[in-house]
Amino acid sequence: MALYDVPAPAKINLFLHVTGRRDDGYHLLQTAFRFIGLYDTLDFDLRDDGQIVREGEQIAGLAADDDLVVRAARALQDATGTKRGAQIRYTKTIPSGGGLGGGSSDAASTLIALNRLWQTNLSRSDLMRLGLALGADVPVFIHGQPAFAEGIGEVLTPVELPERAYVVVQPTQNVPTQGVFSSPDLTRDSPSVTISVFTDWHTISATENGNVVAGFFGRNDLESVVLAKYPKVGAAAAWLARQGLNARMTGSGACFFVEFVTIEQAAVCQQQIIGRMLNRENDDAAVIQNAWACPGLFEHPLRHWTSS
Repeated sequence: MALYDVPAPAKINLFLHVTGRRDDGYHLLQTAFRFIGLYDTLDFDLRDDGQIVREGEQIAGLAADDDLVVRAARALQDATGTKRGAQIRYTKTIPSGGGLGGGSSDAASTLIALNRLWQTNLSRSDLMRLGLALGADVPVFIHGQPAFAEGIGEVLTPVELPERAYVVVQPTQNVPTQGVFSSPDLTRDSPSVTISVFTDWHTISATENGNVVAGFFGRNDLESVVLAKYPKVGAAAAWLARQGLNARMTGSGACFFVEFVTIEQAAVCQQQIIGRMLNRENDDAAVIQNAWACPGLFEHPLRHWTSS
Protein backbone atom coordinates (compact mmCIF):
# COMPACT_ATOMS: atom_id res chain seq x y z
CA MET A 1 0.00 0.00 0.00
CA ALA A 2 1.21 3.49 -0.83
CA LEU A 3 0.19 7.10 -1.34
CA TYR A 4 2.11 9.04 -3.99
CA ASP A 5 2.25 12.70 -5.02
CA VAL A 6 0.55 13.89 -1.84
CA PRO A 7 0.38 17.71 -2.05
CA ALA A 8 1.50 20.10 0.68
CA PRO A 9 0.50 23.65 -0.34
CA ALA A 10 2.14 26.89 0.73
CA LYS A 11 0.29 29.55 2.69
CA ILE A 12 0.40 33.31 2.73
CA ASN A 13 -0.54 35.63 5.58
CA LEU A 14 -2.89 38.24 4.13
CA PHE A 15 -2.11 40.38 7.17
CA LEU A 16 -0.23 39.72 10.41
CA HIS A 17 -0.63 41.82 13.56
CA VAL A 18 1.30 41.12 16.76
CA THR A 19 -1.09 42.02 19.59
CA GLY A 20 0.88 40.92 22.65
CA ARG A 21 3.26 38.44 24.23
CA ARG A 22 2.56 35.66 26.70
CA ASP A 23 4.61 35.02 29.82
CA ASP A 24 6.12 31.94 28.16
CA GLY A 25 7.53 34.09 25.35
CA TYR A 26 5.03 33.10 22.63
CA HIS A 27 3.60 36.03 20.71
CA LEU A 28 -0.12 36.68 20.40
CA LEU A 29 -1.18 37.22 16.82
CA GLN A 30 -4.03 38.03 14.55
CA THR A 31 -3.63 36.91 10.96
CA ALA A 32 -5.48 35.50 7.99
CA PHE A 33 -4.14 32.37 6.29
CA ARG A 34 -4.76 31.52 2.67
CA PHE A 35 -3.40 28.45 0.87
CA ILE A 36 -1.92 28.97 -2.59
CA GLY A 37 -1.14 26.71 -5.51
CA LEU A 38 2.56 26.25 -4.77
CA TYR A 39 3.30 22.74 -3.52
CA ASP A 40 5.79 20.38 -2.01
CA THR A 41 4.93 16.74 -2.78
CA LEU A 42 5.35 13.62 -0.65
CA ASP A 43 5.31 9.86 -1.30
CA PHE A 44 4.51 7.30 1.39
CA ASP A 45 5.09 3.53 1.17
CA LEU A 46 3.70 1.37 3.95
CA ARG A 47 6.18 -0.53 6.12
CA ASP A 48 5.17 -3.31 8.49
CA ASP A 49 8.25 -3.04 10.73
CA GLY A 50 7.25 0.24 12.41
CA GLN A 51 10.26 2.12 11.01
CA ILE A 52 9.99 5.72 9.76
CA VAL A 53 12.57 6.10 7.00
CA ARG A 54 13.16 9.40 5.22
CA GLU A 55 14.77 9.33 1.81
CA GLY A 56 15.20 11.56 -1.20
CA GLU A 57 15.23 15.34 -1.19
CA GLN A 58 15.04 17.17 2.11
CA ILE A 59 16.32 20.38 3.62
CA ALA A 60 20.10 20.43 3.48
CA GLY A 61 21.73 19.80 6.84
CA LEU A 62 18.48 18.80 8.56
CA ALA A 63 18.86 15.57 10.52
CA ALA A 64 15.99 13.10 10.25
CA ASP A 65 15.18 13.41 13.96
CA ASP A 66 14.71 17.19 13.51
CA ASP A 67 12.66 16.92 10.31
CA LEU A 68 9.02 17.89 10.90
CA VAL A 69 7.91 15.18 8.45
CA VAL A 70 9.62 12.46 10.51
CA ARG A 71 8.48 14.01 13.79
CA ALA A 72 4.88 14.13 12.51
CA ALA A 73 4.95 10.45 11.55
CA ARG A 74 6.34 9.46 14.95
CA ALA A 75 3.79 11.65 16.75
CA LEU A 76 0.98 9.81 14.98
CA GLN A 77 2.53 6.46 15.92
CA ASP A 78 2.79 7.51 19.56
CA ALA A 79 -0.75 8.86 19.68
CA THR A 80 -2.39 5.80 18.14
CA GLY A 81 -0.09 2.92 19.11
CA THR A 82 0.05 1.69 15.53
CA LYS A 83 2.83 -0.76 14.70
CA ARG A 84 3.00 0.37 11.10
CA GLY A 85 5.78 2.47 9.62
CA ALA A 86 6.47 4.35 6.40
CA GLN A 87 9.11 4.98 3.77
CA ILE A 88 8.83 8.70 3.03
CA ARG A 89 10.17 10.64 0.07
CA TYR A 90 9.46 14.29 -0.57
CA THR A 91 10.34 17.00 -3.03
CA LYS A 92 10.66 20.62 -1.97
CA THR A 93 9.40 23.49 -4.10
CA ILE A 94 8.33 25.83 -1.31
CA PRO A 95 11.48 27.71 -0.25
CA SER A 96 12.67 27.33 3.33
CA GLY A 97 12.94 30.50 5.39
CA GLY A 98 10.41 32.18 3.14
CA GLY A 99 7.39 32.63 5.41
CA LEU A 100 5.32 30.28 3.25
CA GLY A 101 4.90 27.52 5.85
CA GLY A 102 6.54 24.75 3.82
CA GLY A 103 7.77 22.71 6.78
CA SER A 104 4.47 23.05 8.62
CA SER A 105 2.55 22.09 5.50
CA ASP A 106 4.73 19.02 4.96
CA ALA A 107 4.10 17.95 8.56
CA ALA A 108 0.34 18.46 8.20
CA SER A 109 0.16 16.49 4.95
CA THR A 110 2.18 13.72 6.61
CA LEU A 111 -0.29 13.48 9.49
CA ILE A 112 -3.28 13.48 7.12
CA ALA A 113 -1.77 10.97 4.68
CA LEU A 114 -0.47 8.51 7.28
CA ASN A 115 -3.74 8.68 9.18
CA ARG A 116 -5.28 7.41 5.94
CA LEU A 117 -2.52 4.93 5.00
CA TRP A 118 -2.30 3.42 8.49
CA GLN A 119 -6.09 3.52 8.97
CA THR A 120 -5.66 5.12 12.38
CA ASN A 121 -8.89 7.12 11.85
CA LEU A 122 -8.14 10.16 13.98
CA SER A 123 -10.52 13.09 13.49
CA ARG A 124 -9.48 16.45 12.13
CA SER A 125 -9.49 17.96 15.62
CA ASP A 126 -7.30 15.12 16.92
CA LEU A 127 -4.79 15.67 14.12
CA MET A 128 -4.81 19.41 14.77
CA ARG A 129 -3.88 18.81 18.41
CA LEU A 130 -0.98 16.63 17.30
CA GLY A 131 0.05 19.26 14.79
CA LEU A 132 0.10 22.08 17.34
CA ALA A 133 2.79 20.23 19.31
CA LEU A 134 4.93 20.33 16.15
CA GLY A 135 4.44 24.00 15.34
CA ALA A 136 1.92 26.83 15.59
CA ASP A 137 1.24 26.88 11.83
CA VAL A 138 0.63 23.13 11.44
CA PRO A 139 -3.03 23.12 12.61
CA VAL A 140 -4.26 25.52 9.92
CA PHE A 141 -3.14 23.15 7.17
CA ILE A 142 -5.10 20.33 8.81
CA HIS A 143 -8.05 22.68 9.38
CA GLY A 144 -8.05 22.90 5.60
CA GLN A 145 -9.82 26.21 4.99
CA PRO A 146 -8.80 29.86 4.75
CA ALA A 147 -8.90 31.06 8.31
CA PHE A 148 -8.75 34.05 10.59
CA ALA A 149 -6.27 33.06 13.31
CA GLU A 150 -5.75 34.33 16.84
CA GLY A 151 -3.85 33.25 19.94
CA ILE A 152 -0.43 32.02 18.83
CA GLY A 153 -2.05 31.17 15.50
CA GLU A 154 -3.97 28.10 16.68
CA VAL A 155 -7.44 29.64 17.31
CA LEU A 156 -8.97 29.34 13.85
CA THR A 157 -12.21 30.64 12.38
CA PRO A 158 -13.05 29.81 8.74
CA VAL A 159 -13.44 32.82 6.44
CA GLU A 160 -14.72 33.17 2.90
CA LEU A 161 -12.31 34.93 0.57
CA PRO A 162 -12.80 36.21 -2.97
CA GLU A 163 -11.15 34.57 -5.96
CA ARG A 164 -7.63 35.93 -6.23
CA ALA A 165 -4.26 34.97 -7.70
CA TYR A 166 -0.81 35.85 -6.46
CA VAL A 167 2.72 36.33 -7.65
CA VAL A 168 5.05 35.05 -4.93
CA VAL A 169 8.56 36.49 -5.05
CA GLN A 170 11.56 34.92 -3.33
CA PRO A 171 14.50 37.20 -2.45
CA THR A 172 18.07 35.91 -2.45
CA GLN A 173 18.15 35.82 1.37
CA ASN A 174 16.27 33.56 3.79
CA VAL A 175 14.93 34.71 7.16
CA PRO A 176 14.97 32.54 10.33
CA THR A 177 11.70 33.04 12.19
CA GLN A 178 13.18 33.13 15.69
CA GLY A 179 15.44 36.07 14.96
CA VAL A 180 12.50 38.20 13.88
CA PHE A 181 10.27 37.52 16.87
CA SER A 182 13.10 38.14 19.30
CA SER A 183 13.92 41.57 17.86
CA PRO A 184 13.51 44.46 20.36
CA ASP A 185 12.23 46.57 17.44
CA LEU A 186 9.17 44.39 16.88
CA THR A 187 5.83 46.09 17.57
CA ARG A 188 3.91 43.91 20.03
CA ASP A 189 0.87 46.04 20.82
CA SER A 190 -1.16 46.29 17.63
CA PRO A 191 -4.86 46.85 18.36
CA SER A 192 -7.05 43.80 17.89
CA VAL A 193 -9.47 43.71 14.97
CA THR A 194 -12.67 41.72 14.63
CA ILE A 195 -13.26 39.06 12.01
CA SER A 196 -16.19 41.06 10.64
CA VAL A 197 -13.96 44.07 9.95
CA PHE A 198 -11.60 41.83 7.96
CA THR A 199 -14.33 40.00 6.01
CA ASP A 200 -16.32 43.19 5.32
CA TRP A 201 -13.19 44.82 3.93
CA HIS A 202 -12.75 41.95 1.47
CA THR A 203 -16.41 42.04 0.53
CA ILE A 204 -16.30 45.70 -0.48
CA SER A 205 -12.72 45.78 -1.82
CA ALA A 206 -12.89 47.31 -5.25
CA THR A 207 -11.54 46.15 -8.58
CA GLU A 208 -10.96 48.23 -11.65
CA ASN A 209 -10.29 46.76 -15.11
CA GLY A 210 -9.68 43.44 -13.39
CA ASN A 211 -7.09 44.82 -10.98
CA VAL A 212 -7.37 44.96 -7.21
CA VAL A 213 -7.26 48.64 -6.29
CA ALA A 214 -8.15 48.58 -2.58
CA GLY A 215 -4.67 47.53 -1.46
CA PHE A 216 -4.06 45.16 1.44
CA PHE A 217 -5.95 44.89 4.70
CA GLY A 218 -3.94 45.92 7.77
CA ARG A 219 -0.21 45.27 7.64
CA ASN A 220 2.48 42.74 8.49
CA ASP A 221 4.06 43.90 11.75
CA LEU A 222 7.13 41.76 11.09
CA GLU A 223 7.93 43.36 7.74
CA SER A 224 9.70 46.52 8.95
CA VAL A 225 11.90 44.44 11.29
CA VAL A 226 12.90 42.07 8.48
CA LEU A 227 13.60 44.86 5.98
CA ALA A 228 15.90 46.58 8.47
CA LYS A 229 17.71 43.42 9.57
CA TYR A 230 18.07 41.58 6.24
CA PRO A 231 19.45 43.91 3.55
CA LYS A 232 18.84 41.63 0.57
CA VAL A 233 15.19 41.26 1.55
CA GLY A 234 14.96 45.04 1.86
CA ALA A 235 16.56 45.39 -1.56
CA ALA A 236 14.00 42.99 -3.04
CA ALA A 237 11.15 45.01 -1.52
CA ALA A 238 12.62 48.19 -2.99
CA TRP A 239 13.02 46.54 -6.40
CA LEU A 240 9.38 45.42 -6.42
CA ALA A 241 8.27 48.94 -5.51
CA ARG A 242 10.29 50.36 -8.41
CA GLN A 243 8.40 48.03 -10.75
CA GLY A 244 5.16 49.62 -9.53
CA LEU A 245 4.09 46.45 -7.66
CA ASN A 246 2.23 46.65 -4.35
CA ALA A 247 3.88 43.73 -2.51
CA ARG A 248 3.49 42.45 1.04
CA MET A 249 5.80 40.15 2.98
CA THR A 250 4.24 36.90 4.17
CA GLY A 251 4.80 35.51 7.66
CA SER A 252 8.23 36.27 9.05
CA GLY A 253 9.66 36.55 5.53
CA ALA A 254 11.50 36.49 3.30
CA CYS A 255 8.96 36.05 0.47
CA PHE A 256 6.58 38.71 -0.83
CA PHE A 257 3.27 38.41 -2.66
CA VAL A 258 1.43 40.62 -5.12
CA GLU A 259 -2.33 40.15 -5.48
CA PHE A 260 -4.27 39.90 -8.75
CA VAL A 261 -7.85 39.06 -9.66
CA THR A 262 -6.99 36.36 -12.22
CA ILE A 263 -4.22 33.81 -12.64
CA GLU A 264 -3.67 35.12 -16.18
CA GLN A 265 -2.75 38.56 -14.81
CA ALA A 266 -0.47 36.98 -12.23
CA ALA A 267 1.25 34.89 -14.93
CA VAL A 268 2.00 38.00 -17.02
CA CYS A 269 3.56 39.72 -14.00
CA GLN A 270 5.56 36.60 -13.09
CA GLN A 271 6.96 36.36 -16.62
CA GLN A 272 7.95 40.02 -16.54
CA ILE A 273 9.82 39.47 -13.28
CA ILE A 274 11.56 36.35 -14.60
CA GLY A 275 12.50 38.23 -17.78
CA ARG A 276 14.14 41.00 -15.78
CA MET A 277 15.96 38.43 -13.65
CA LEU A 278 17.40 36.84 -16.79
CA ASN A 279 18.38 40.16 -18.38
CA ARG A 280 22.07 40.44 -17.52
CA GLU A 281 22.00 44.18 -18.22
CA ASN A 282 19.48 44.66 -15.41
CA ASP A 283 21.69 43.91 -12.41
CA ASP A 284 19.31 45.34 -9.83
CA ALA A 285 16.96 42.38 -10.40
CA ALA A 286 19.69 40.10 -8.98
CA VAL A 287 18.08 40.53 -5.55
CA ILE A 288 15.24 38.23 -6.75
CA GLN A 289 15.85 34.47 -6.74
CA ASN A 290 12.53 33.16 -8.06
CA ALA A 291 8.90 34.04 -8.71
CA TRP A 292 5.75 31.93 -9.07
CA ALA A 293 2.21 32.67 -10.28
CA CYS A 294 -0.21 30.87 -7.94
CA PRO A 295 -3.99 30.69 -7.61
CA GLY A 296 -5.48 31.32 -4.20
CA LEU A 297 -7.09 28.10 -2.99
CA PHE A 298 -10.56 27.89 -1.46
CA GLU A 299 -9.59 24.81 0.54
CA HIS A 300 -6.66 22.50 1.23
CA PRO A 301 -6.45 19.71 -1.40
CA LEU A 302 -6.51 17.06 1.38
CA ARG A 303 -9.34 18.59 3.38
CA HIS A 304 -11.72 15.74 2.63
CA TRP A 305 -9.22 13.05 3.66
CA THR A 306 -10.20 13.55 7.30
CA SER A 307 -13.51 13.56 9.15
CA SER A 308 -14.63 16.53 11.20
